[in-house]
Amino acid sequence: MTVRLLDEARIPPRYRRCEIESFVTYPNEKLLGAVRLAKRFAEEFPSIGKGLCLIGPPGIGKTHLAVAVLRRVILTRGARGLFYDTRDLLRVIRSTYNPTVKTAEMDVLRPVMEADLLVLDDLGSEKTSEWVEETMNLIVNTRYNERRHTIFTSNYDDTPDDSDPDSLKARIGFRIHSRLHEMCEFLEFDGADFRHLPPNGGVDDLLAMWKMKPNRRTLPARTTSKPVRAQLKAPTPGKADLGWTGGKAGS
Repeated sequence: MTVRLLDEARIPPRYRRCEIESFVTYPNEKLLGAVRLAKRFAEEFPSIGKGLCLIGPPGIGKTHLAVAVLRRVILTRGARGLFYDTRDLLRVIRSTYNPTVKTAEMDVLRPVMEADLLVLDDLGSEKTSEWVEETMNLIVNTRYNERRHTIFTSNYDDTPDDSDPDSLKARIGFRIHSRLHEMCEFLEFDGADFRHLPPNGGVDDLLAMWKMKPNRRTLPARTTSKPVRAQLKAPTPGKADLGWTGGKAGS
């Protein structure tokens, strides 16, 4: 049963062996705090009050922690879990607009909305557009209303400056941002980039790499695309579809 649930969770091969215990830590208070809270979330699921929003620069282990929690609740609670990179999820939804694809929009969206625990990785990295915001708002708002737990990861800071184009709020829109603060406990942390660790590197190397990092973070350049709004169409008997107005989805 749990083997099938793990297979259905869509965890990428690179992360399929991620465990909370295998996450390498070093004297970094916020990182240690994030690991501690991730472990508590897994242990208390599904009674935990809120989901998690892991925020920090690339390479510090956000996806590892998110997947480790997902795997733990599937294995110990028999939960229906699902992992999606946000950009990949939007790509899959767009593909259903192609008449040659034999998958309806709700065939993709229903598991995302109904999973006991959903991990949405790299939130804010997608090209911003009205279609993207409306689609993500539909997913987040549905899970919010149904009180289903979600873990988000993002490279974008949750800054209070509304004029910052590279803030989390600017990237995902104020409605989703507001929902996230009700749905999730925000864990913002920094650290060494594990991807730059030498082959035989260890804890001391990670600590040294973290201390040598510049204070200013560099984020991906902001991109935009033509707005396209998504809305629910009137359902046909026995079927619900998400329809896009204004032409090709995500164009």
